Amino acid sequence: MTRVATVVLAVGLTAGMLSACSSGESSGGGSGIVNAWAGEPQNPLIPTNTSENQGGRVVDSLFAGLVSYDADGGITNEVAESIDTTDGKTFTVKLKDGWTFTDGSPVTASSFVDAWNYGALSTNAQLQASFFDPIQGYDEVAAGNPTVQTMSGLKVVDDTTFTIELKQPEAAFPDRLGFAAYFPLPEVAFEDMAAFGENPVGNGPYKLAGPGAWQHNVRIDTVTNPDYNGNRKPKNDGVDFIMYNSLDTAYTDLLSGNVDVLDQVPPSAVTTFESDLPGRTVNQPSATIETFTIPGRLPHFSGEEGTLRRQAISMAINRDQITEQIYNNTRTPALDFTSPAIEGWSDSLAGNGNLKYDPEAAKRLWAQADAIAPWTGSFEIAYNGDGGHKEWVDATANSIRNTLGIDAKGKEYPTFAQIRTEATNRTIPSAFRSGWQGDYPQQYGFLAQNYQTGGSSNDGDYSNPEFDRLLRASAGEVDVDKAQDLLDQAQEVLLRDLPAVPTWYRNAASGWSEKVSNVTIDWKGIPMYSDIEKN
Repeated sequence: MTRVATVVLAVGLTAGMLSACSSGESSGGGSGIVNAWAGEPQNPLIPTNTSENQGGRVVDSLFAGLVSYDADGGITNEVAESIDTTDGKTFTVKLKDGWTFTDGSPVTASSFVDAWNYGALSTNAQLQASFFDPIQGYDEVAAGNPTVQTMSGLKVVDDTTFTIELKQPEAAFPDRLGFAAYFPLPEVAFEDMAAFGENPVGNGPYKLAGPGAWQHNVRIDTVTNPDYNGNRKPKNDGVDFIMYNSLDTAYTDLLSGNVDVLDQVPPSAVTTFESDLPGRTVNQPSATIETFTIPGRLPHFSGEEGTLRRQAISMAINRDQITEQIYNNTRTPALDFTSPAIEGWSDSLAGNGNLKYDPEAAKRLWAQADAIAPWTGSFEIAYNGDGGHKEWVDATANSIRNTLGIDAKGKEYPTFAQIRTEATNRTIPSAFRSGWQGDYPQQYGFLAQNYQTGGSSNDGDYSNPEFDRLLRASAGEVDVDKAQDLLDQAQEVLLRDLPAVPTWYRNAASGWSEKVSNVTIDWKGIPMYSDIEKN
């Protein structure tokens, strides 16, 4: 989703608690409830305000969009009957008949248009707002003009038809519409959005098991939606998203059968999980990159000095050694800001030498920065202690310290929610772990939200007009090769400026218990929950 990639864990449960807390009545999708590892979402479950993958996996289960993505990133119409255009700028969307929300209300054209306008309006302060930037009129509603409450580019034609007018032709725009920011909302949501976020009413393959199904920091229980007839028809009776404060504890519960699927094994198990779980693992590329962000507001990290220091820090990290020793090659050193799992990826972008270990060059660059302003203080990387990040942060800090001769160390925050809140509020006084999991299968999605001026997940407040221009031009270019060239040029700006430091691409190193079968990990590293069968 705008999804900040997370390996985040909340409160672990014992086997007895798992049994006692099993979700309520099944609505009859399959042969049992799947117990899935998860973490506490950062925010209430409003699609346009869910920007990380723990909330995202639940929102994706509760809602359905105009299109959906299969395990390989293939795109199929879901709620949409058709999305047509003659010029790539104005699209006519027709909805299929018969779709309803789980409160029985119909899914209409207004369900989409009202949800999108709510998400874009600046006074609603939705984290996903910039996903609507391509739409005509977004700039006005995002600017806080009290007389402009809706985007001029959205028009309801009738109950099952609406039109989308973009600022410029973007032929690939419809392929993004399976992402959560574009999900519909029922009328009841607008009566009390905060209350709705605690007990969301969706139109997807699952629904909350009942009042109180979200036990904060413990679990979120879902059952199948009997009225759902989309592309992800469940083969089970529901999914219980169970939250842990330790990835190692979650793995122990997986081995004992108390958790059915774990989509990321801990560093302690990367050398053993395939033998621990014979025939019940995958280790495959996923559309996920891990980074750490160095905000320009920090002392010594603005202007030319900041660029030199970012480059030096990046070149001081021995990515090959860290990915081998800590992750047993379930990570791959990064060479750009996207993912090899996404079409268009290249290992030969100009400037990717800034992502390669070169201690002598790192020292020279650091000395050049010191000539501008002598370094003071320490370099810290903030991370959430409940997410299995300590090992790589410590190793990265050691590599920086040993190369540059400065005090470098990790800074632990207890929970994922805490570090994300500080990142969102711009109150973290240091660098901080970040990352991205693909929202839709395009490189554009990795770049726009994180690095475009005003991007929803641009938590470092990076702004470069050259990058913005190239990115927008790439989206509007109809020639595929020219569009890719512009996107590559945009990435080369990032490789020079390094608003975040790419570290590695994350494989989906996942496992499941003997109690389930038909487990598939999708293109972005998340289980296809609806396909899982309980044995």
